Amino acid sequence: MKSNQAFPLRGILLAALWLAAPAFAADEPAFKLVARDGVFTPTVIEVPAGKRVRLEVSNEGKTPMEFESRDLKQEKVIPPGGKVTLTINAMKAGEYRFFDEFHEKTGQGKFVAK
Repeated sequence: MKSNQAFPLRGILLAALWLAAPAFAADEPAFKLVARDGVFTPTVIEVPAGKRVRLEVSNEGKTPMEFESRDLKQEKVIPPGGKVTLTINAMKAGEYRFFDEFHEKTGQGKFVAK
């Protein structure tokens, strides 16, 4: 009979963890970045140093783009009209560059962690 009593408790604990997961993600500051035919808006994003952040990148251009940051070890191809959300690990105070690899001359930006 003990194992039958443990099963509902285990189920309740799993459900509680599953419901709490979005709350943990909600604690991360979120930022938006729009790419449009080789140009980012905004080009500078200030983020809190020492905190993991979420970045939503939207491609509003007519061609694919590739969000890339060697500094942050991030890379993601986004089709026209597409959108992705990236989780970026906590950054020390400083500047971290990102670019659109498909439009490298014009698609440049940076995070400034303070």
